[in-house]
Amino acid sequence: MSMIGEYVRLAPAEFERALREPERARACVDALVDRELDVPPPPSRARCHSTGKAWHALSFLLDRIGFPVDVVHGDGEVPGAADWGYAPPRHLAPDRVAAAAEAMAGTPHTALVGGATPQDLAAAHVYPVVVWERGEPLEWVAAAYRDLARFFGAAARDGHAVLMWIS
Repeated sequence: MSMIGEYVRLAPAEFERALREPERARACVDALVDRELDVPPPPSRARCHSTGKAWHALSFLLDRIGFPVDVVHGDGEVPGAADWGYAPPRHLAPDRVAAAAEAMAGTPHTALVGGATPQDLAAAHVYPVVVWERGEPLEWVAAAYRDLARFFGAAARDGHAVLMWIS
């Protein structure tokens, strides 16, 4: 079974409610995902996003360059939430989303993957290890980063918070 990085952006009132009522947040997020699967919005309006299997490589590479905001694991768990896959969802408040978007805008994908090799990721046991052991290039992780930066930019533009989880 694959491990997939998932994101949803929430307006401040939705975010506050998600923190107070995590079981209702899951239903709200599921409805958002279903709506966007049925009628995909333009990327600048998408409220849902997935980094696919690149989540762990993104975390490793962002940590390696000292990125100031944890855009993969957030700042904390949604209090009282059940597992949404492998663990409870985590979150970034709107001010932290804005900080992440600003930092991403100033960090090109070349800075993220520069100097890193598939062997580095394999040695660090970065999921999915088999990809790095085969020596596959990091371009798909760079593409996932570019897409995630656009998602965070849109979330910051709209003053949204972000929930994230591994499904």
